[in-house]
Parts: sequence; structure tokens; C-alpha cells
Amino acid sequence: MPDVRVLSCGGTIASEPSETGAAPAKRGAELVEAVPELDEYATVAAEEIASHPGFDMQFAAVAAVAEAVDASDADGFVVTHGTDTLADTAYALSLLVDADVPVVVTGSQRRFDEVGTDAPANLLTAVRAAASPRFTGVFVAFDDELHAARDVEKTHTNALSTFKSPGKGPVATFTRSETHVHRSAESTSGPGSASLPVAAAADASATVPVVHSGIGVGGDELDRAVDAGADGVVVEGTGLGNVSCRLGDAIARATETLPVVVSSRCHVGPTDQVYGTPGGGVTLREHSALFSGDLPTSKARIKLLLALSAGIEGDELAALFD
Repeated sequence: MPDVRVLSCGGTIASEPSETGAAPAKRGAELVEAVPELDEYATVAAEEIASHPGFDMQFAAVAAVAEAVDASDADGFVVTHGTDTLADTAYALSLLVDADVPVVVTGSQRRFDEVGTDAPANLLTAVRAAASPRFTGVFVAFDDELHAARDVEKTHTNALSTFKSPGKGPVATFTRSETHVHRSAESTSGPGSASLPVAAAADASATVPVVHSGIGVGGDELDRAVDAGADGVVVEGTGLGNVSCRLGDAIARATETLPVVVSSRCHVGPTDQVYGTPGGGVTLREHSALFSGDLPTSKARIKLLLALSAGIEGDELAALFD
């Protein structure tokens, strides 16, 4: 029987109601005990890492998860987590952990005590995936699907089917008795995926704000971020990774002192350098801006923040976004 370790971080799946609003309260062992069907697939033990709501997850807890994975010889891991930043944590773990076993992050949109709760099913799917030798790397298990950490996003505020991999789809789907693998069962963080040191998360000291482009956006916000001492900035552009003319001028100023990564607000597709007008991708590249490819803004920020916290800069940093 495979040995699966549940690393509990809080979230809705661990929350209980109260007069002042729901909050994480259940321990990992309670989650495991609530789903006796887990015993059919693995020997499951739980370890407490943190008790945060998803919207207030901390890098120190992400580092603690990575350290727990590195320190254990378990056959697989399940990380229980709040859904708001679940995809962020999964992606960060894919940068921090060289896992030759499955690390599966899951949670729920409804608490265990709510009608129609998805908590037991999601935990069961996660343990089934974590117990399987077919999967390697970091994944998200939700609504009978398994998604690669790099690709998955929370797409709906409260739907049970919230986690999707836009443009790519799930790695696998689960029925009551079978697992159907649809594409590569190895989940890595993609180009430039050499693992970053766990200390980059444990001591995540870099400041990386996000600036958004759109109709009529100027360069003042980016200028203020630079003046305030940002270590790097992610600019969420439009389309292929283009920005307004004035924001483009601000990027030219900013890249003289710090790295700027340009992403796209589109849900599917990569950035690309096509336009040579002020604010166009070709011009931004000439100003030494980096581009996120098909990595969404939230994950581009995580990669940049962790890389800067690890002391990576210059050509080595550029290679991470190549």
C-alpha cells in the first residue's frame, strides 16, 4: 500500500462556520478521518503546516511544504489548501521541489458541513493521484480532474468545477474505478524550470508589484513602484503583451534599474513580439523587457519574486523567462 502524506495548510476544506464568519479550524488528521475511503488507496498520515485562508497564504508556509516534501520518503503528497491561491502555491512548489513522486494540491469550494460539499471527493481524488506511480511532479486535483501546476487556474469564484487549464486541459480524469490519462503525466514548471532554492520562499524578501495596462493607462503607477523601491515589476499587458504608449515609455525608464516582465491579460495564448509602435512588444523587447510567454500574470509574479529572492539576475534571470 502506498504511503501518502497529507500536508495541511488550511483553506475552506479545513474551515468551520461561526458567528463572525467561516475560518480554518480543522486539522489535517480530521480531514483524513472524515474520508474513510482513502484507506482503499493508501496509508495516509497528516502533518500540520499552516492554517491560512486561501486569500492570505504566505510564502513561509509554501517553503514549509517544500521542506516537508524534501524531508520525507513518502510515495506521494497531498497539500490541502484554500482555493483562492491554490494554483499559485502549486506553481511555486513546482519551482521549489525536485519531486520524483506526485505532489497534489487540493481544496474545496464548500466546507465539509455544507450541503453538496466537494471536500471529500476532492481529497479522495488527490490521494488517488498521489498514490499512483503514473504521475511525477506537482499537480492540482479538483472535481475529478488532475491538472499540471504550471497550467491550472481558478476560473470561477464559487463553481465546483473552478480549476481549469486554459488551452491545454487536464492531465487526467478520474471515474469511480479508473484513471484516464490524457497527456504527459509529468508536471514541470516549463522552460527554465531548474528548481529554485527553498530558501527563496522561506526568505521571500523581494518586492514585485503588478501594473496593469488598458485604455488610457499612463506610466505614473510604474514610476511610483520604481521610486518606492520595487525589486522587479510584472506589467500585465493586453493581447500579445503590448501596453499603452505612456506605459511603454515608463517600462523603458524602469528597465534601466530593475527587471520588468510583461504578461498578457488574455486567458489563453503566449506573449509575442509583433508590434513596433511605442508600447508594442518589439519596442518593449528593445527596452530589455522580459516576457512571460503563456505564463499568466500571477505566476509570472511568483517566478520573478522567487528568482529575485534567490539572488538571480541578469542573463540568468532572462533565461528563466526565455
